[in-house]
Amino acid sequence: MADKKQLNPMLKLALDIGPLILFFGANSKFGVYTATGVFMVAVLIALTVSYAMTRHIAIMPVVTAVIVLVFGGLTLFLHDDLFIKLKPTIIYVLFGGTLLAGIFFDKPFLSIMFDQMFHLTPQGWRKLTWRWALFFLSLAVLNEIVWRTQTTDFWVSFKLFGVVPLTMLFGALQYPLLVKYHPDAKR
Repeated sequence: MADKKQLNPMLKLALDIGPLILFFGANSKFGVYTATGVFMVAVLIALTVSYAMTRHIAIMPVVTAVIVLVFGGLTLFLHDDLFIKLKPTIIYVLFGGTLLAGIFFDKPFLSIMFDQMFHLTPQGWRKLTWRWALFFLSLAVLNEIVWRTQTTDFWVSFKLFGVVPLTMLFGALQYPLLVKYHPDAKR
């Protein structure tokens, strides 16, 4: 079986973060409702570009897009920003819960997603999966705290300038685990 085409890492980053940047920009100029519509369109464009270039789409962006469209649609239809604010919480709980279920049922979802990028021992995959699951669940709690205690503009800014750097930092902090549990590592 041939390897799946991979996106250039910078293009992948742009497709992952681009819709959020557009959401932030539209919110600052036009408010959360226009920003929600822009976000919905941008997510669809990002999925389309990803598919056009690789002829496949990973499950996480599809799940995210469906939730963005459903909760964004509810936000616009009901003119209530509660739904777009709940979207990250639901996504984080879904991802964290799925990873925990994978551990419980001995299905290494994280290793399936990242196998071409990282090579780890089974113990390494378990540890990395636990870490990411707990990180996603922590982000869900953090999102709830921020949107419930801060203004909408602060919450939108926090999504871009808080969550994105936190996720990148968390990912970078996993490097020692990736090295320690690489199959060729000497222990």
